[in-house]
Amino acid sequence: MILGFDPGRDKCGVAVMELDRQVKYHQVVLAENAIATLASLYSQFPIELIVMGDQTTSRSWKERISVSLPGVRIVQVDERYSSLEARDRFWEMYPPQGFNRLIPQGMRTPPRPVDDIVAIVLIERYLSKGDV
Repeated sequence: MILGFDPGRDKCGVAVMELDRQVKYHQVVLAENAIATLASLYSQFPIELIVMGDQTTSRSWKERISVSLPGVRIVQVDERYSSLEARDRFWEMYPPQGFNRLIPQGMRTPPRPVDDIVAIVLIERYLSKGDV
């Protein structure tokens, strides 16, 4: 399994996905709880790899994760435009209901942060490269 991590200053996105692209877990967590969440997921799932974004605060996050989860391979992937992709994916995963269906997708704003969906997108980008 692969753990996806979208690092951030205030909040982080976390996702666990199988190699067949089935999502087993995804959540947005406060940055202060991120390492504990990653450690918990590592104990719950047979995680072989962590895929994380390469932008916001990624260097310091990579160091912290390496210390907390020694021996787990960490790969960084390009996270440019991943938030835009995650917004579209949100509406695929959670189709709008009622009158919201009439609003064009480009004008809709997801009702919650999508950092966890960004983590899913990052894993998919890694898998699409074929480096598994």
